[in-house]
Amino acid sequence: MSLNIRLCSSSAFLGLAFILGVWFINPVYAAQNEIAKIDRIVAVVDQAVITEHELAERIRTVTAQLKKQGGAGLPPDDVLEKQILERLINDSLQLQLAAQTGLRVDDAQLDKTIERIAEQNKMTVAEFRKELENEGISYRKFRDDIRSEITLARLREREVDNRINISEAEVDNYLTSQASRGEVQDEFEVSHILIRVPEDASPEVLQKQRSKAEQALKQLTDGAPFAQVSASMSDAPNALEGGSLGWKTASQIPALFVDALKLLQTNQLTPVLRSPNGFHLLKLTNKRGGSSPLVIEQTHTRHILIKLSEVVSESEAKHRMDTIKERLDNGKDFAELARQYSEDGSAANGGDLGWVNPGDTVPPFEQAMNALKPGEISAPVKSPFGWHIIQVMERRKQDMTKDAARVKARQEIRARKADEAYQDWAHELRDRAYVDMRLEDKY
Repeated sequence: MSLNIRLCSSSAFLGLAFILGVWFINPVYAAQNEIAKIDRIVAVVDQAVITEHELAERIRTVTAQLKKQGGAGLPPDDVLEKQILERLINDSLQLQLAAQTGLRVDDAQLDKTIERIAEQNKMTVAEFRKELENEGISYRKFRDDIRSEITLARLREREVDNRINISEAEVDNYLTSQASRGEVQDEFEVSHILIRVPEDASPEVLQKQRSKAEQALKQLTDGAPFAQVSASMSDAPNALEGGSLGWKTASQIPALFVDALKLLQTNQLTPVLRSPNGFHLLKLTNKRGGSSPLVIEQTHTRHILIKLSEVVSESEAKHRMDTIKERLDNGKDFAELARQYSEDGSAANGGDLGWVNPGDTVPPFEQAMNALKPGEISAPVKSPFGWHIIQVMERRKQDMTKDAARVKARQEIRARKADEAYQDWAHELRDRAYVDMRLEDKY
């Protein structure tokens, strides 16, 4: 059985590659009964070391991932080894920084994450643990890996994501740019290779990196699988996962990419593209139109709430509501009774909640509200907050496309700025560190 082991599904992006922040541990570990070899050190990373066993284990995992993606052929062993060692070095530096600055994932947080992973696999934790053992995965090692992945994600949130600010002017400019390009609806399924160019690179370094990008393009045009070339040559954070970015709207990727992708047919490649970050190669896997206008039904509603508490029992609250409902039925003004009796924050406004969108309220409230015609008043309704009496005042169809577009634009601006900031932060951390690579000692 193949386990689905995911820590999160949305909203985080990693590096220039704009990939969705999905972390997973592939169920490929060394057999527990394998005879242990002398564990050589292959890299010293500040106060930590990376051993040959750790490197070999990660190589097995990544190799299995690439094979699962259907890529025919793998990068040469020495190339793959160096790529994976770089990933381990970056992870080690970030985990050390997390430890030094007091960022910890306690057992309770870890247990909740593992419970969620088990649920995704439709198992209890006990069943999930048993399945791990059946696939040769040490549960202790699995917990350690998941703890590390959570730590890395939270470190990025603290050091990068939470420091990103977006102004209303940025959102306005973003939407104006979208409209002028006429590409708001376009979505691309794309894969990406990055050949990074350092800041202030010399002409010699620039030419070397350009030649590397041209070499990668030649391998692809000669028929090499994209995932293989990505794993061998790309500097993008998702290089070892095949370079896939998944589906991206035109507004989620740079205009440079969009302009190049517009000229492609499915499964075609771009030429080498140049940006301030380096050289890029893109493959268009598919293309489709985007979402349709968002029109929803809004309800203008008001309510009276009696909360439950240690002092007010459910039966007492219900009795009070029945009394209020009787007074409403006898012609008393709803707003006046709301101001007098309601325990909700809307009481001062006569219980008026304004225009309510689908999903804004808890299900029992929404179901009762939806059953009413304008002007009607509900019987007492029980929700987690207490007892309500609801009146629907009017309904309307509202085009929320612009509002939704602003929310989406803000999310996409944040993701792009966080991508760039994370990439720069990770490279600065690497440049400041003491790293002694000892791969040559193996041979």
